[in-house]
Amino acid sequence: MNIKSLLLGSAAALAVVSGAQAADAIVAAEPEPMEYVRVCDAFGTGYFYIPGTETCLKIGGEVRATVYFQDEAYDTADGEGDDWDSEVRTRLTVSAKNDSELGTIGSFIQFQSNDAESGFYARQAYITVGGFKVGHAATFIDDFDGPGESDLFYTTTRFHTASYTYSSDAFTVGLGVDDLSGFYIDNEVGIEATASGTFGAVTATAWAAYDIEAEEVALAGVLAAEVGPGTAYLMGAYSSGNNAYTETDGVGVDTAEWGVGAAYSYKATEKLTITGQALYYGDVNFVDDLDAWAADVLVEYQLAEGLKASADVMYLDSDAAGDDGTWGGYIRLTRSF
Repeated sequence: MNIKSLLLGSAAALAVVSGAQAADAIVAAEPEPMEYVRVCDAFGTGYFYIPGTETCLKIGGEVRATVYFQDEAYDTADGEGDDWDSEVRTRLTVSAKNDSELGTIGSFIQFQSNDAESGFYARQAYITVGGFKVGHAATFIDDFDGPGESDLFYTTTRFHTASYTYSSDAFTVGLGVDDLSGFYIDNEVGIEATASGTFGAVTATAWAAYDIEAEEVALAGVLAAEVGPGTAYLMGAYSSGNNAYTETDGVGVDTAEWGVGAAYSYKATEKLTITGQALYYGDVNFVDDLDAWAADVLVEYQLAEGLKASADVMYLDSDAAGDDGTWGGYIRLTRSF
């Protein structure tokens, strides 16, 4: 046998083996096509479709770091009081919306932690169907005051609530029923309503509530108008007595029978806004002839998209004996997305 015969024989053997292996080969399945996240622009910016559904989801939040200043206002171990304190507040929000035969169905959840060492809780959680809202939510009066940091006497009100709001291009009306059991020992109910409209350069907003347990009425109104390089505000409020809607836990007096105020928010540049505000309170804590007034200046600067620095200085004084007035304020950095 010569070399040529050996080579031909080897080639034939290799061909047989290769053919046998080819017959036994496993063909890999084609990969399933990947469904990428799609942008949803039906409900504004920031939404995306949940894969495999027609529901749009939006995730947002903020981290807010603040140092507060006020003379001997903050608790210490020796009881003497500190002049400053710090706080880090964190919020995370999740919104979901989709169209349906009932209209737009939505849900909103807002988680909050009031300091870096405290746990998160659901500050708001509600369902919307068209103009209807049901759940635990900030009511119409929440954040009703002017643009400054000092408030009238209305608190941050969040209740289990059911409400309906109708909105058009220039007019909005709303009616709600609130479960006030978080304020009272027993289950009690409050009713509130709001209306707002734009008339030329002026936007007017009114609010009213009735606390059934306290049998007291609360009213408030704000006028806002573009004036020069900023926005001017006039505001007023009245309460017939203590009720779940007017007990404040914010900056300002505890409560009062009435209050009036004015503010101007000056847009100095595209990034810098300076707001001055003054408020006067009558019959503080429903004590006749006990009046008070407050003023504050708020400076806000947009450092970059989603990053804002702000500082506020406030003064509060009253007719109470021994009240020499109180200075306070803060510096703050807020990152939002």
